[in-house]
Amino acid sequence: MARVAPLPATAEGRPYLELLGVAKHFGGVQALDDVSLAVVRGSVHALVGENGAGKSTLGRIVAGALAGDGGTVVLDGEPVAFRSPREALEHGVAAIAQEPFVVPQLTVAENVFLGREPRSGIVLRRRRLEREYARLTAAAGFELPARLSAGRLRTAEQQKVEILRALSRDARLIVMDEPTAALSGQETEQLHGIVRSLVAAGTTVILISHFLREVLELADTVTVLRDGRVVRTAPAAAETEASLVEAMLGRPLTSTFPAKQPVEADAPIVLSVRGLRAPGVEDASFDLRAGEVLGIAGLVGAGRTELARALYGAAPVEGGTVVLGAGVAAGRSPRESLDRGLAMIPESRKDHGLIFGRSSIENTTLSHLRALSSLGVVRRGTERKAARGVLQRCDVRGAQFAAPVRALSGGNQQKVLFARTLLRTPRVLIADEPTRGVDVGAKRAIYDILVGLAAEGLAVVVISSELEEVLGLSHRVLVMRRGRIVAELTGEAMTEGRVLAAAFA
Repeated sequence: MARVAPLPATAEGRPYLELLGVAKHFGGVQALDDVSLAVVRGSVHALVGENGAGKSTLGRIVAGALAGDGGTVVLDGEPVAFRSPREALEHGVAAIAQEPFVVPQLTVAENVFLGREPRSGIVLRRRRLEREYARLTAAAGFELPARLSAGRLRTAEQQKVEILRALSRDARLIVMDEPTAALSGQETEQLHGIVRSLVAAGTTVILISHFLREVLELADTVTVLRDGRVVRTAPAAAETEASLVEAMLGRPLTSTFPAKQPVEADAPIVLSVRGLRAPGVEDASFDLRAGEVLGIAGLVGAGRTELARALYGAAPVEGGTVVLGAGVAAGRSPRESLDRGLAMIPESRKDHGLIFGRSSIENTTLSHLRALSSLGVVRRGTERKAARGVLQRCDVRGAQFAAPVRALSGGNQQKVLFARTLLRTPRVLIADEPTRGVDVGAKRAIYDILVGLAAEGLAVVVISSELEEVLGLSHRVLVMRRGRIVAELTGEAMTEGRVLAAAFA
């Protein structure tokens, strides 16, 4: 493909950032190939594409987290080659990472001003820190207690810390990689308002997002990447969701969700929950049948993840019963749950799902090593053969299976978690935010996996902040509020309006 020429200077000003023929490879995988584009000062420039298209890699090069193998980065008219994110910050370039990073031992305020805390010598000036933090949060509209330990934050709250940290740097260019993936609708609107305010004040934003509605709402310009190359750069006003999807995939996406297979009327109950009480959960009761996809909806903090962790044995059960199949009690730990036929895809693949320094094969077999061992020694040949089969079934792409899983895109990392589940098919699968940080193409692949498993008789629980996803996949929806199940919706009653009414009531 011919190199895309940088955008010319406009009446609003010359490009603040130019990328000229940028290339990057990881081993034998060409992540970026001759990428050229220009970002106009004081605008939102979106990067879209499937997982593995090169969006995050390009953003990390701009922010100094990666060095390119070729090409030139020009910032405000000067060629730059950042050797670290700190050096990029010194030039006014900040990044909000796709996976939130906090130091769990420090407070929220200390994390926001990490490396720039007001001090007298080595002594932290805590009052001044908290005054500066209060001014920042008042302007941003995010409410997080300054003295709260960051280790106690949920994923959505950690994302807020990342956003506040970037805002505290007064950066002139901010790379936002999936900044709203873990935020609620109200929090997303707050962030959108912040982005508009920043741009109005002259800040330039690179937005990497799988939410195409968000891209079309916020962006001035959109660049579509596919397989590490630029497909096109165009004004956002000239694009639609359908046109972006077709450019990303190289083909039209005819349907977002696969067809649901009906649940047989006499299908056995494989999960029965009665009066369950656990941290964040009050008196939850429901049944789940083989072949059924049960959606759990609600606002962030409603108790959805807490319910999932209690069912899986990852959180203590304070009361009630959880029964699998014919009177078999659910496990009191994740290992026991897996042994008894209940598996879980966690909300955060970074914190609770994957070991990023290990390979896709090792991550796939992590929960099944006893079955792949002889006299306490893992049979490596058997392990590789078993893992490769399910990794290929889940269509994991982007790197050799023996390479560290950190080399994969977010969507392929998520597929590795599904491959781990399929290595020993359970009777019940809980999928908590199964497509978080995943592009439209990889989403459809994951939807196919979930619906396919249900068609084979597996019972599936889907927890998602995306109402469209819950409604598109589920046969039945439970709505949670303040730790309780407050509504059960089926058939024509399964609408966004009724879910939101129950969640907010």
